[in-house]
Amino acid sequence: MLTIWGRANSMNVQKVLWVAEECGLQFQRIDAGRGFGETESPKYLAMNPNKLVPTVVDGDLSIWESNTCVRYLAATYASGSLWPTDPKCRALGERWMDWQLSTVFPPMNVVYWGLVRTPPEKRDRAAIGAAVEQLGELWARVDQWLAGRLYLSGNNFTYTDIPLGCFCYRWSELPLERPDLPNVRSWYERLRRRPAYMKHVVVPMS
Repeated sequence: MLTIWGRANSMNVQKVLWVAEECGLQFQRIDAGRGFGETESPKYLAMNPNKLVPTVVDGDLSIWESNTCVRYLAATYASGSLWPTDPKCRALGERWMDWQLSTVFPPMNVVYWGLVRTPPEKRDRAAIGAAVEQLGELWARVDQWLAGRLYLSGNNFTYTDIPLGCFCYRWSELPLERPDLPNVRSWYERLRRRPAYMKHVVVPMS
């Protein structure tokens, strides 16, 4: 059985739980990271030397880096559906997977840690405000791309929607001012109709 190491409220773990559920896989999840420890144990370091979550164990194969885990599971267990066989189709969405890591993650991390993990009296309001403004501009790019498309790779939901879709929940639900982005809003509403998204991603933030 597939094993997913990582706490359920980690967004990077949520990516993997979501794709595994979409693939119809049976899996067990083992709490690890932050308050649960485990990541510095010799057993865990043998699987993932980075001391981070998630780690996916599939037979004798250990995989880390959340977007790599998403790609692996979709390609292995949902080829032709969640994983399109057309490489051009995959490339359209995969750009946004990499963009999520390189471009959206830094300001989103500032906002999330500032509003969720930091007591109100200790928040850096200026840093949070600047990050929110930057995110508004970044999500506007997604909104423009989604004009005339249902999903990031076209008109079918694929694995490429998963990483940015996890960020969209936090962007949409945190108490902050957002520009009106109708295409992103419609995309988010479509994601919320997916049971696996509601089960693993739309959960209390902490």
